[in-house]
Amino acid sequence: MPAVTVENILTLPRVSEPVATAVSRPVRSVTTAPQGYEGEGFPVRRAFAGVDLAALDPFIHMDQMGEVEYAPGEPKGTAWHPHRGFETVTYIIDGTFVHRDSNGGGGVITNGDTQWMTAGSGLLHIEVPPEELVVSGGLFHGLQLWVNLPKAQKMSPPRYQDIRGGDVALLSSPDGGALVRVIAGELDGHQGPGITHTPIVALHVTVAPGARVRLPWNPEYNALVYALGGKGSVGPDRRPLRMGQLAVLGGGDVVEVGADESQESRSPSLDLYILGGRPIREPVAAYGPFVMNTRAELVQAFEDFQAGRLGTIPTEPHPGHDVL
Repeated sequence: MPAVTVENILTLPRVSEPVATAVSRPVRSVTTAPQGYEGEGFPVRRAFAGVDLAALDPFIHMDQMGEVEYAPGEPKGTAWHPHRGFETVTYIIDGTFVHRDSNGGGGVITNGDTQWMTAGSGLLHIEVPPEELVVSGGLFHGLQLWVNLPKAQKMSPPRYQDIRGGDVALLSSPDGGALVRVIAGELDGHQGPGITHTPIVALHVTVAPGARVRLPWNPEYNALVYALGGKGSVGPDRRPLRMGQLAVLGGGDVVEVGADESQESRSPSLDLYILGGRPIREPVAAYGPFVMNTRAELVQAFEDFQAGRLGTIPTEPHPGHDVL
């Protein structure tokens, strides 16, 4: 699980140790993600399954894609599909995905890259492995997160952000026991590259065996800790947490996590995706690819999609012919 790393973590800026009076956030729940399939059949873990939307707010949905080792010919993606009313954040840890959308956005994302798509008023998009990966097979592992938009911004113009892995802010825990990648938002004065409509923070944290980390956390944000790989604990009472589990934390100033001394060879460290955001606290009407505030708005979204008002699939170029 390389994503983005450094040879010597001690050369990085350090996250400040929280003050002695800071309150460590307690664990409200730990849930295990059920496994399923998405798109054309790639395996996923439904990270937020069974968790109340009010505890997730402003987040809606998250899939851990893989980790899977594809044989030649096996890599899969999605067909063209619509979205409206929220943002999709696709983070690739291992492997490669190609994105295209009807708004002209798109690109190739690979190890440590993030594709941040604001669907807003609506568009069509597709995510597929590149042809060379389909031919060769290989390792694929990533995340897709859905971030809600408040009512006032649901119909904002679509936007695409291509965030290279080398652009994320890299930090060290105070003792060098953990590498913190700030993808979006701000942690301890360090800003990630992702530009968000809804105030959030998104981190990929790798904790060395036996290490513990206390991260200062905005008390106005919620806090979610998802284990991408490895074994460890979360919260002041050190609740066990392992790959495929989500911890929802209560209020406080500090997110506290630790890695077990003994890890499996497949996951030599504890890898976590840690999220927080300012709750929107608005009604949510979500169905399929649309996240709105009312059922009437959902019906309108489906009607707009069927009428072609969310965009059209771009013409595919044909070899040997010029595209006008």
